[in-house]
This record gives sequence, C-alpha cells and structure tokens, in this order.
Amino acid sequence: MTNGSSSNKKYILQAGKLSLKDLREFYSQGVQLVLESKAQQAIARSCQTLQSLLATNKPIYGINTGFGLLAQQQIPSHKLEELQTKLVLSHAAGVGPLLSDEIVRLIMILKVNALAQGYSAVRLDVIEMLLFFLAHDIYPCIPSKGSVGASGDLAPLAHMSLPLIGHGQVRLNGEIQDTAGALTHYGLQPLTLGPKEGLALLNGTQVSTAIALAACFNIENIFSSAVVFGAMSVDAARGSDSPFDQRIHQLRGHSSQTEVARTYRDLLKGSAIRASHIHCKRVQDPYSLRCQPQVMGACLDQLRFAASRLEIESNGVTDNPLIFSDTGEILSGGNFHAEPVAMAADMLAIVIAEIGALSERRIALLVDHNLSDLPPFLVDNCGLNSGFMIPQVTAAALVSENKSLAHPASVDSLPTSANQEDHVSMATFAARRLLDMSENTAYIIAIEALAACQGVELRKPLTTSKPLQKAMSIIREKVPFYQEDRQHSLDIEETRGLVKDGEFNPFMSAGMMLSFA
Repeated sequence: MTNGSSSNKKYILQAGKLSLKDLREFYSQGVQLVLESKAQQAIARSCQTLQSLLATNKPIYGINTGFGLLAQQQIPSHKLEELQTKLVLSHAAGVGPLLSDEIVRLIMILKVNALAQGYSAVRLDVIEMLLFFLAHDIYPCIPSKGSVGASGDLAPLAHMSLPLIGHGQVRLNGEIQDTAGALTHYGLQPLTLGPKEGLALLNGTQVSTAIALAACFNIENIFSSAVVFGAMSVDAARGSDSPFDQRIHQLRGHSSQTEVARTYRDLLKGSAIRASHIHCKRVQDPYSLRCQPQVMGACLDQLRFAASRLEIESNGVTDNPLIFSDTGEILSGGNFHAEPVAMAADMLAIVIAEIGALSERRIALLVDHNLSDLPPFLVDNCGLNSGFMIPQVTAAALVSENKSLAHPASVDSLPTSANQEDHVSMATFAARRLLDMSENTAYIIAIEALAACQGVELRKPLTTSKPLQKAMSIIREKVPFYQEDRQHSLDIEETRGLVKDGEFNPFMSAGMMLSFA
C-alpha cells in the first residue's frame, strides 16, 4: 500500500465508541481512520484464539463447516481459505441501483468499528485494507437491494467485500472501474481470506444501519426546517402564538413538546405581524398551526429514540459466531438479526410522514384565501396568475406517497435458506425507503418555505420577527418574490437544497438534535 497519500481528515478510532456526531461528520466527508494500539492487540488475540480452536479439529460453524442449512457439512482444513472466497462470491447477489458513496463510506466505517473490537478473528491486514480504501475514497459498488436484514446484510456486504479479494467494481473519483485497475494504481494486492474472515465481513447489520443513519441525518435537517417554516406560516396566516405558551405544555409533561414550543416562541418573538392582530376576533387557529408543538414534539421524541438505537447498533458487534479470547470460547448467536434497526427505521418513517403531512396542511391553509386572508394562491392578479395552486398539489401527492411508504417493514418476514433462517427483519428495506420519504418531505418543506415567505411578504409593510426575517433572507438569496407566474420547479429545487443541507439547523436550540450541537 505505497502509492498515494490521503488528504482526508485523520481520526483515531476508539473501537465501539463512535458518537452520532462522529457518524454525521463521516457521512458528509471522507475520513482517514487510525486504529488504537489497544484495538490492534484485541484483533491479534482474537485471531490467536481462533487458530487454537481450529487446531482441535472440532466443527465450528462457518469456519470449518458450510453455511445456513449446510452447517452440518464439515470442510477439510486445506479448503478453508477457498470456503471463505466462495462465500463472498456466492453471496454477491445484490441488485438495483448502487448505494451512494456517502452511505458506502458509513458501511465500511461501521464494519471496521465492529471488527476492530476483537471478537471476529479477522486479521489486521483485512481491516487495514478497508482503512486504506476509506483514506483514499475507494468505494466498493454495492447494489441497494437484496438483503432481508438477517443473517445480517449478506448480499450487500458481500459486494463491499469483493474488492478486498480483487473482484467486483469500485467507484473512484466518481467513476466506476474494475477493482483490478484500482488495486494496481495503488500498488495493492488482493487478499486471500483466512478462516472466518469472509463470514465476519458478510455477517452484520452495517448496511441497514448505515442507510438508516443517512436517513436519520436527513430527517434531522428536515425537522429543523419544518419548525422554522411552520413558525413562519403562523405569521403568514396571522395565527396566534398563544398556543405556544409554556404553561400549556408544562401541564402535559412531555419534555420534547415543551422544548419545541419554546423554539416556536423564540422564532416568533417580536413579530410586528403578530402585534397587529393581538385583539382580533379569531378564537382559535386550525390544528396545523396550533398543534405544532404537540405533533413536532412527538416527532422529536421518536427521532431521538431512533437515533439513540442507531448509535448503539453502530457500535455493536453483529457477526456470528463470536470469539471470546478471555475464555477461549466461540459462541454462535444471532446479533446479525437487524430487528432493532428495522423498528427504529419504522419509527423514522412515521416521523417523516407526519412532518410532511402537517406541513402540507399549512400550505393548503396559506393558499386558501378564506382561511389565510391572503390573496388567493398567494399571488396578485389571481386568475391571470395561478400562483401557488399547483405546488400545493405537488405537496399533496408527496404526502400521499409517504403514507404508503410509512407502512411498517418490520412486521413482514419471509423465511430464507431453506427455512433455517425462518424469521427475518426486513431492516434494509425499512431503512432504504426512508431515503425516498425524506426526499419527498424535503420537497414538501421547501414548498411550505416558499409559500410562507410569500405570505409574509404579502403582509408588508408589517414585518415578521428578526429570526424569521433571517430565515427568509436565506431563501431570498436563492429565490426571489413570486411576482407573477413562472416555473415553480426551479424554485422548489433551490429551496430543497437548503433544507437538505441543514441551512436552518442553527435556528434550533443547542442539543435539540443528537448528531449536531
């Protein structure tokens, strides 16, 4: 491994101690991981223990036996390396679009984090090749479909492992190329996998976890934006800030609800629009304005819980069997079953669906002159101009799509491997559909952001609060006021980029999200 040096940021990996903040940073940019000496010692002990166990010639699942239903067939010692190679090749059966480089990077980091804890009997050479790939942004091509989330993410992790043995394809500088050329370029030789190494690479929940983490980070960005523009919609619709009064939320007792209500109060504080109708005759606002702390607080609770489960899973050892060097034992279990990830992903699906559903109702309210007292469809000379009529239709279509995608994946199971693996988690799909759902909701929030900005500006000369003026200025740097009809999709795309990039995260209070300050 001599050719090329890494420009990626160096990070000393304490195996099993990655935080959500670390993982968010690794998702957004390349990294050069360096193992602690403590991890290297644990790895060496694990390999030594395995060699001692193999010397007894007793059958050990997946090491000197077949796999799944073929576990009863013992493999002779001179075939053990071939067994691991064939395992990787035969399990590389994934299909569909390739996972993004960002997700593949997370997958590799999570795999290294698990193997480096010293319970998997994988040699340092194997882990160091994964580290080299990470340092030089060499990303295995991993198809996104083909895993049922038990026994781990077998097919996609096989595709991750193919380049280590000189097979498959990698993406380098955004271009797909055969692994052989990439290895030659960097002066690398394909590995010959030793006993258990193929199994340890393929077993585990790293793919479903990485995809769920990517979605979780997206949802955090969307949540922040939804709160900001939900508050702006209150002002645009001349809604009341009374429902955000601290006393109301303290009586219910949900801390996240109380926290979110405080954020709405802070965002609306000092609004001249609000001051102009303090004594108006409207008694109550529609739920999409009034009940935002209750809905978004509940979403925040579930978002935090799901994120905490994913952080635990990211630091777990999930291959099988596991080597316990302190007692010289090898134990077969089921940590590869990704039910915790599947259920966390199902929670996140509900969260992102509800964020989008509430936002769409606010968009519908703003474009309805009878509810908002704004010009119909938020545009002057309505009739000649259609204004925001069809963006609301787009938002409604996306909300409906999310409803279908929100059905829990974890309640489904199909037996595999001739009924040996008779209950599976479907965690990989549970996580993968979150990417589509978060994309849909980012568009919905973008449409609300544009509608809310439009509504506030139609209230001139009255102005909104200072924080919301700042949020509006971020939008207006990209998208001007909608004076007359023009193509909406360009504006929506620009604004969606701001939402997805987390431009409105700084408006949240410190510590609200687990993965950023």
